[in-house]
Amino acid sequence: MKKGDFHHLDHVKEQQTSKKTLWITLLLTLFFTIVEVVGGLMSNSLALLSDSAHMISDVVALGLSMTAIYMATRKPTKKYTFGFLRFEIIASFLNGLALAVISIGIVIEGIKRMINPQDVDLQLMLTIASIGLVVNIVLTIVLSRSMKEEDNLNVKSALWHFIGDLLSSVGVITSAILIYMTGFYLFDPLISLVIGGIIFTGGAKIIRESLLVLMESVPEQFDLDQIRQDLSEVEGVEDVHELHLWAVSTEHYSLTAHVFVREGIQPYCVILAINHILQTKYGIDHSTIQIEHPTILDHGEYGKQFLLNQV
Repeated sequence: MKKGDFHHLDHVKEQQTSKKTLWITLLLTLFFTIVEVVGGLMSNSLALLSDSAHMISDVVALGLSMTAIYMATRKPTKKYTFGFLRFEIIASFLNGLALAVISIGIVIEGIKRMINPQDVDLQLMLTIASIGLVVNIVLTIVLSRSMKEEDNLNVKSALWHFIGDLLSSVGVITSAILIYMTGFYLFDPLISLVIGGIIFTGGAKIIRESLLVLMESVPEQFDLDQIRQDLSEVEGVEDVHELHLWAVSTEHYSLTAHVFVREGIQPYCVILAINHILQTKYGIDHSTIQIEHPTILDHGEYGKQFLLNQV
């Protein structure tokens, strides 16, 4: 064995579609962010500035997502035996947290402006928001198509950012029209509160999804009891315990299990059959199965029950 060769599976993730999509999205977002920040300051519109603050978070989020995608292509090492796939989830968690923090800031500033309304430049506000609407529609479509080809929590978090941006642009345009029709500048901070609520909802969803992965919970699409039942039906298997299933990253799952087998059963055949079920039925390619018998490995009262069934 070569030094440093631990025969790790390639815990890497080649995501060419996601990479290309995020680069396009990042460049367009960066350009429009500059436009919107300048427009928000010149028009003195909180709704527009709220949207521009969200766009700044998009640039940071996309930067993190790009870093995560490149990190995911790095090979495992003797220290990071699962590679660097988990960075995708960490980046998503930070993105969701950024969304939540920004939304709280928007709500606070919106309340302040509701108490002390300020004039806004409606024409500039409407022009910038209209451009933003077009840009966000394009980016949302691009990200949605990418999600159909590759499931990636980073792209999903970016998509939530731009769904929020799209609704924000609609909100800013609505705000400008209402102010023009009624003369009430209160609509500007009021719309910003709605935008803040939408952004917070998206952020909370991403935080929850990424936190579930970081806590190594069983992915929602799997039924652990059903998996246990399927493995128990393999010929020679008497019991399945210490069953653990978690996601290293999106679409990258690992499973470990201890299996009691009858005496005289070829353990390699049992492992082969279990791996076949996990791969073909559940799409789980990385599994570690420990074959056991209570006469060799002491399992206390649990093992005694198994021995009684053998008599």
